[in-house]
Amino acid sequence: MNEALLISSVVSWVFLLGLAVVVYALARQIGVLHERIKPVGALSLGKVIRTGEAAPAFTLPSLNGGAVTLGGADAASRATLLFFLSPTCPVCKTLLPALKSAQATERRWLRIVLASDGDTVEHDEFVERHGLREFPYLLSAEVGMAYQIGKLPYGVLIDEHGRVASHGLVNSREHLDSLFEAKVLGLASTHGHAGTQAHA
Repeated sequence: MNEALLISSVVSWVFLLGLAVVVYALARQIGVLHERIKPVGALSLGKVIRTGEAAPAFTLPSLNGGAVTLGGADAASRATLLFFLSPTCPVCKTLLPALKSAQATERRWLRIVLASDGDTVEHDEFVERHGLREFPYLLSAEVGMAYQIGKLPYGVLIDEHGRVASHGLVNSREHLDSLFEAKVLGLASTHGHAGTQAHA
């Protein structure tokens, strides 16, 4: 009886050790696959705005003072990143440092305009809390409707000639960078380009 229990115990331990080895091997393989997969670009969701077409034109007051013009050629030959966000969007808040970094490092060729709608007081508090006074800030439901924004955060890159260069849902710094890369490649977004490459 004792011998049978001992054999049963040994077999159980061997089985558990084997299972642990399998789990470890699978975990390593997942890590390898994760390293090989490139970050997917920003997912383009808009049906109205298309790459290469003239961006909807607006001239509106900024919450932070002055006026903001969208569409049309930029006199300073700069592109515009129109970034749609909300004070209640957690992902939007995580991307604010990346926007500030891009504002500082890409200032020569790029301006960043924040856009949203809703209560002015709420957005004023949001701007103060997160130090966004350096950005032009539009409060306009009309702009969101013109660009057919249904999900946030969403970015639209308008080139220096007032045409849509790229656009897409932005959930990470990689997605943000992919909009800039898409402009260089002449694509609506690198999301579709990554998929095309994967099937090539």
